[in-house]
Amino acid sequence: MRSEEAPGDDDGRRIGVGVVGLSASGGWGAGAHLPAMAEAGGFELRGLVAGSEASGRVASQVHGAPKYASVEQLAAADDIDLVVVTVKTPRHRELVLPAAAAGKPVFCEWPFAVDHREAEELASAAAGLHTFVGLQGRSSPTFRWLADLVAQGYVGTVLSATVLSSAAEWGSPVSERELYLLDRDQGAAMLGIAFGHAIDPVLMVLGELRDVVATTATRRPEIPLGGTGRVVPMTAADQIAISGSLPGGAVLSAHQRGGTASGPGFSVTVDGTEGTLVATAADHPHIAPVTVRGARGGLPLATLTPPTGYDAFPGLAGSPIHTLAHAYAGIREELRGGARLVPDFAHAVRRHRLLDAISDSAATGRRIALPAEDGV
Repeated sequence: MRSEEAPGDDDGRRIGVGVVGLSASGGWGAGAHLPAMAEAGGFELRGLVAGSEASGRVASQVHGAPKYASVEQLAAADDIDLVVVTVKTPRHRELVLPAAAAGKPVFCEWPFAVDHREAEELASAAAGLHTFVGLQGRSSPTFRWLADLVAQGYVGTVLSATVLSSAAEWGSPVSERELYLLDRDQGAAMLGIAFGHAIDPVLMVLGELRDVVATTATRRPEIPLGGTGRVVPMTAADQIAISGSLPGGAVLSAHQRGGTASGPGFSVTVDGTEGTLVATAADHPHIAPVTVRGARGGLPLATLTPPTGYDAFPGLAGSPIHTLAHAYAGIREELRGGARLVPDFAHAVRRHRLLDAISDSAATGRRIALPAEDGV
């Protein structure tokens, strides 16, 4: 699974990109997607859609790309080869569908949809197209190396895996524009964002869960509305605990915690018949550096260093766009006829199926079976 990507690779066939949700005042589109494209190489911003005519005009001036009044017009432009959707999850459907109808490849941020049913609808509409979803933890050099370590038998037969993921959000004060994150029905709560990003690269390493049983809770039903002295209701779960079986019978347990006073953090421990691997990050693992320790033969854990060949962008290590740059390099290669390295809409459906199964299990107390499917 080593990456063959080359930093700044550009064979002259630049990929024309149109970004939906690109602002002149910051945000993930301007602050992460554009720099990641620039680092990956081979991309050119050729259009944008903003939230209003006025904001589009300013964004066009700042980013040097024409504004379009709608995603339909953007996707219909002859020089647009890839539509990137970087807006809030509840709006993904209305934007992905017309882009797919135009027959253009689409990169949609994660969470992909508000639920599994909507994810299936979007994936079906884009069938036959190149599609990409923003689960960039799968593009992490460290997690790809971990997957190889496990596959090559570093721990022997996997016995268990334990995941602990923490988020400062879903308990800390929110702004008016973040209120949708507190609504469990908007697809962008802690289950989708924090837990989805944490569990996805772990399952790339270990394989998809075959079943799941879950307990969730909302321990903070009211959250401070920053700067107002008021509180607002939260229906999203801020505690999520699951267990399930992995291919071959190993057991995975995971606990996602929200509103932790000590801030975010992540760890996964993989125990096997021959050894142990522990990966940790001080923040969410799809944006923060991940450290790996390992032990075999009864020796104490020691820091392991990845061999060369996994990290195409070592100069970005420690930056929030490190994994996203690797994702864009993978997108570039696929659009030029290479292998698929980046999760697509079908994978997003698979992940939303797991999230919905967790919600169903928590509501009913039942263990939910999941279909056996190959991952990305």
